[in-house]
Amino acid sequence: MPTYQYQCTACEHAFEIVQSFTDEPISICSECGKEVRKIYSNVGIVFKGSGFYKTDSQVKKSEAPKPTPKTTATTPPAKND
Repeated sequence: MPTYQYQCTACEHAFEIVQSFTDEPISICSECGKEVRKIYSNVGIVFKGSGFYKTDSQVKKSEAPKPTPKTTATTPPAKND
């Protein structure tokens, strides 16, 4: 479950609370009973493994498909009876 940060608009009391996505957001400060607001901040995410970078989807030179040799179609000679 995610942890949300809140701060009181009156007394500036800051606190964190673990809530489910379906829980109602906190609206009242536990210290003074006034209105609180949710604090949004950047989340640190680390992507590990392949498939997350632009270079993962590129074909490497050693793996590049080899060109197929071109063959010319020949027609059999006509028989003169």
